[in-house]
Amino acid sequence: MEVISHIRPDDWAIQTNKEHQEGVSKLAARFAQEFGMAEWGRLLGLLHDKGKEKQAFQQHIKKESGLEPNISVDGDYRHAFVGALIAKKLFPKHHPLMDNALMGHHRGLYDDGDMKEIMKLQIPDDVSIEKLDAQLSLPTLQKPGDIHHLERMLYSCLVDADYLDTETFMQPEQSELRGKHGLLEALERKLDVFLDGLKGNAPDTDVNRIRNEVQQWCREESVKAPGFYSLTVPTGGGKTIASVLWAVKHAVKHNLKRIIIAIPYTSIITQTASVLSNIFGAENVLEHHSNVDRTDMKDHELSQKLKLASENWDYPIVVTTNVQLFESLFANKPSDCRKLHNIAKSVLILDEVQTLPVEFLQPIIDTLDSLKRVFGVSVLFTTASQPVLSGTIMGTNRFVAFEGLSDIHEIVPKEARLHDRLRRVELKFEDHPQGYDEIVEQLAEHSRVLCIVNTRKDAKEIYTRLPKEGICLHLSRMMCPDHVRETIERVKTVLKTPSNGIVRLVATQLIEAGVDIDFPVVFRQEAGLDSILQAAGRCNREGKLEKGVAYVFGLQKPLPPGYMTQTNNARLAMMGENHDWFSPEAMNAYFMQLYSRVNSFDKANIKGLLYKPEMQFETAASAFRLIDDNTFSVIVNWKNSMELVDILLTEGLSYSLMKKLSQFSVNVRNGDMKKLMEAGAVEEVLEGVFVIRDQAYYDKEVGLVTDNHWLEESLIV
Repeated sequence: MEVISHIRPDDWAIQTNKEHQEGVSKLAARFAQEFGMAEWGRLLGLLHDKGKEKQAFQQHIKKESGLEPNISVDGDYRHAFVGALIAKKLFPKHHPLMDNALMGHHRGLYDDGDMKEIMKLQIPDDVSIEKLDAQLSLPTLQKPGDIHHLERMLYSCLVDADYLDTETFMQPEQSELRGKHGLLEALERKLDVFLDGLKGNAPDTDVNRIRNEVQQWCREESVKAPGFYSLTVPTGGGKTIASVLWAVKHAVKHNLKRIIIAIPYTSIITQTASVLSNIFGAENVLEHHSNVDRTDMKDHELSQKLKLASENWDYPIVVTTNVQLFESLFANKPSDCRKLHNIAKSVLILDEVQTLPVEFLQPIIDTLDSLKRVFGVSVLFTTASQPVLSGTIMGTNRFVAFEGLSDIHEIVPKEARLHDRLRRVELKFEDHPQGYDEIVEQLAEHSRVLCIVNTRKDAKEIYTRLPKEGICLHLSRMMCPDHVRETIERVKTVLKTPSNGIVRLVATQLIEAGVDIDFPVVFRQEAGLDSILQAAGRCNREGKLEKGVAYVFGLQKPLPPGYMTQTNNARLAMMGENHDWFSPEAMNAYFMQLYSRVNSFDKANIKGLLYKPEMQFETAASAFRLIDDNTFSVIVNWKNSMELVDILLTEGLSYSLMKKLSQFSVNVRNGDMKKLMEAGAVEEVLEGVFVIRDQAYYDKEVGLVTDNHWLEESLIV
């Protein structure tokens, strides 16, 4: 009898194990070919489901599918580990690179000790062992950090091939929606047409001439060999379009497969994805992050294609977050690792690269180095504030140091001096700390002013003290994503209308990078130099004034401990020197000061977990978290959110519903969550799903209010 791999319940059609393994084998080989390991991919596909030959599994699949619901299952029906045992028998020299991928293709990659325990098992008697001919060669790996990425990439090839072949049989209509998108050569022509139109309609100004120069440099440099590149362009220099121009031309020249743009903030992602969709068409741009919601798209088929593409990034242009990119590169679960093989032979743009977390720099830099050397990736770092990423990076002492990247090629020539030519702002540093009321008094002197502070609490305190005249707005993460988006759009709209007299905005750092707004005056609470320059980039952005002013002030309270204090101290250490704060030299000096205050560039000890033969994949995946998640996500009462909660309670969880609800959620810190729970404001409607129904806890101006308003009410008898 033929071994069953899958049973389609609609018509009880059977996919044999031979058919499935051969299908997976072909796909995995094609994926692994991109980094020269097609034979390894082929073998992983042929071996991964050998355990399905077990009688117990055959009984299990017939029972669970409903084909034979009354059949009894005799013994252990687990199957994934069997392929690893056979690989060990057939390929005693090469099997260590295959074992974990094979046994973890459903469950996830194991820690070394757990994997070795499973490898002590015996090949079941009812599983056949056929000889497999293969010409395997081990790749040359130059650094200890390469091996875990290679193993994870092979794993990615296998699990994506497994998912895709299974989907082709089980859900053929869904499978048909995949893979139909434009080639980069066609997208290059779209970009050329767009840029020609942009140039033809743009007035002949100094800024536009500089933008054209930057684009020309990107064209010229795009033909050079794959590797590490940087594009350092001050705010207003057209960095986003120029970086994509370089990436598209570079990819076409060197036959690279796709362009992946990683951005630190979702607000910038949405803006960037919108710009790129306008150029290349929405059908060629995948926006992938936790807040994206495609359920309201009018084109249902395109919505489904984008949803499917987010699973494995099989798209020409992908716009995602730093968190999604790097946490996937250290993940161990099939769903997270599935996309990784599609990073090979791609162009990776890291936007606002100065925001990479310093305490994870070693594994991040090592990963980028592996991607370039082993997997043929070209990397472009883009920012107005380029950090130091090459050479020896020193921490607090000689034991806290590592070697950065080599040969990062800057696209813009030094003699261009863009920071001089695009200078539109004067920085003024206040020499004494001030109270909230003093800052408010200064803000009130300006009819159009932006104030950026470091914490949600400070934003609320200053906003509530401001005179409510004209248009006065608040922006922080105490507001849900839909509220944030709506507020940013309102700010952009009112600023473009000269008749709107007073426009004042108090915000946290979420406004200072990549958000296209333009105030004549900006106030920025003291912070690192990179943050101050980002804030200054929201001042006189369009160059309509001869010179805008950005004031840097301190509050009469200490900064939060940790990274925020480190960055500010690094800047303060430079204050006695005669710096041109906008120059690359000042930025270089600032980052060297910052690094010298860092106790670890590998906070999660990734080197100890993965840079060795006994790799701890599962532990490392749990440890590598770019954002410390010490918060609870709470659904607030904003617009129609409570209607969606009612649907959740009647119809249950669904992907589309949770995406909609994410637009009405606020991340609440542990202390604030405790206060809200004690006040009886929070309801856990489903396990792990928290809701605040009371409208009094969500202010239409400042967002979530964590104070217990009932305790402030007078008692009436």
